[in-house]
Amino acid sequence: MELLLDVLRLLVSILIAFLAGNLIAKGKLPSILGWLIAGMLLGPYALGLLGNGILDARWFEMLKSVFECTFGLMIGTELIWKKMRKAGSQIVITTVTESLGTFLVVSLVFGVIFLVVDIPLYLAFVFGGIALATAPAPSLSVVRDMKADGPVTRTLIPMAALDDLVGALVFFLVIAFVSAHISTQGIPVPVVLFLVFLPVLLGMITGFITGELLRMTHTQNSTLSVVILMLLVSVGIGAALNSLLPAPVINFMLIGMSFSTVFANMVSEEKLKGIMKVMDPIIGVAMIVVILSLGAPLDYHLIFGAGIYTAVYIVARAIGKYLGAYFGASVTHAPKPVRKYLGFTLLPHSGVSLVFTGIAVSVLAGPAPDCAAIVQGTIAAAAVINELIAVFMAKKGFEWAGELGRAKKTVSPVEGGAGA
Repeated sequence: MELLLDVLRLLVSILIAFLAGNLIAKGKLPSILGWLIAGMLLGPYALGLLGNGILDARWFEMLKSVFECTFGLMIGTELIWKKMRKAGSQIVITTVTESLGTFLVVSLVFGVIFLVVDIPLYLAFVFGGIALATAPAPSLSVVRDMKADGPVTRTLIPMAALDDLVGALVFFLVIAFVSAHISTQGIPVPVVLFLVFLPVLLGMITGFITGELLRMTHTQNSTLSVVILMLLVSVGIGAALNSLLPAPVINFMLIGMSFSTVFANMVSEEKLKGIMKVMDPIIGVAMIVVILSLGAPLDYHLIFGAGIYTAVYIVARAIGKYLGAYFGASVTHAPKPVRKYLGFTLLPHSGVSLVFTGIAVSVLAGPAPDCAAIVQGTIAAAAVINELIAVFMAKKGFEWAGELGRAKKTVSPVEGGAGA
């Protein structure tokens, strides 16, 4: 009975978020802002409709993993090799410069501050490691919701997959070195590399099997059955691996990205379009659930208690993202809109930052509890404030680039209700 009530609460929360997105969209703002605010208001720190009982439940974790993996299809099915070959080096270089630029700016700023106030310098690198990650869901939701298309959009979509890889790699390397510095049990670097690339490897394997099976299907029903079944298999394997690890670090969106990238490059364009025509409404629902799950754990009270570290973190990270993206786009001779506006679309941060913060706090809690408290308080407040600002700025970035409303008008039922 309790499970049925929890499922009902989740369905009501999704409906409320959907309506909130519609309301926000009428003001020419992205629907995701409504979903995010709805998540915070319905979460355990406000009305409690989407409380900890649901958020911590095993069934909800599995459902969220399925939807995160499904969301990954939106990115992976756009990464068609023959379309990406020309822009490949530009995307890789820009991803590296915006990620490492953010890491360097945030680490340097906090290094100076911590040197003055006598806090261990390694904590500055922890902040830098957390800061470089980008949460792709918000900006990609703006792309989908407001029908964006153009050089900035086409650069951002493949960057979303690479950014997760670079962010995870740098963060886990930082945690490995910090762990080795403050305790006797450091994380071996080979293990770090394995954990970073494990979701990609898993998605590639299941994606290849899916591609081979899709070559043998001849009806839409059989094609969709194969895609959905193999997506669920991918999630199941990822969940099993997560349960074996000390911390749940498997990125299911990354699994979905690599899974769909592989099979999308193995099937005909016509078959891929048929798959995505049916999957689009499912991806639309997945987006709402993923954003709700990002918003619900955010405590809006933290906005009023945010300190100077939070303000410094948000500003330093924004500067690092913008300048890093501008530099990478400039040296690769990217179009002017990419140089000027890509950085704004890279500001969303909350989901990834909260995962990284949890891992960092677990490493620091024993040997350095004071440092753990600084990280937790700063990033938790920044997650709330930055996300509200970042969604608006991402939308402005696409708007200033002149890319809103330029995509082909292939509106799914979910998109039709969430319209721009």
